[in-house]
Amino acid sequence: MAYRNGNYSAFYVDEPFSETNLGAHATRDFVYYNLLRAWKGSDSSFPFVDSHDKNYNVRDGSDWERTLKPRIRERLRNSKNVILFLSSITRNSRALREEVDYGINTMGLPVIVVYPDFSKESDIIGCESKTIRKQIKDLWDTLPKFRDSKTHVPTIHVPNKQSLIRSALQNDDFKVQTKGKSGDFFYPC
Repeated sequence: MAYRNGNYSAFYVDEPFSETNLGAHATRDFVYYNLLRAWKGSDSSFPFVDSHDKNYNVRDGSDWERTLKPRIRERLRNSKNVILFLSSITRNSRALREEVDYGINTMGLPVIVVYPDFSKESDIIGCESKTIRKQIKDLWDTLPKFRDSKTHVPTIHVPNKQSLIRSALQNDDFKVQTKGKSGDFFYPC
């Protein structure tokens, strides 16, 4: 059995991949993944263990079936949850569909959804109604596999705020080994 201690970061990268030397690094959502890595680099207590550092790197032009898809699955098998960056530029790419489908529907990984376009709890939920805002639900429609699968695992929705991301990463309800009940969760305002 795999040692499942990593956090698998899923984010949109343009397809076909850029032919420049920057490749995925030139994609806006990749910046948010790098922000997690920077937080960990500047504070070793930040509870992020990068699943993408656990096996061979891939090039942007790698073969999907022989290289990319097997590496995605290997990284997900070694992860305790998925951190999904869902922003206004997110598109329904083949890689994101695979990450979400395999991560949730095959591996049963809880999901921490980070919304980079939003910075406060009140951006995610109505403070009085304690319900998820329409602008957030509309983002789910850009990734139907996530929208239709998220209720099978514990899923927490957080703005792009370091303290809340830290709390979600430390919360045992959002780790596969100790996961809580399935459904949508959020931090109150």
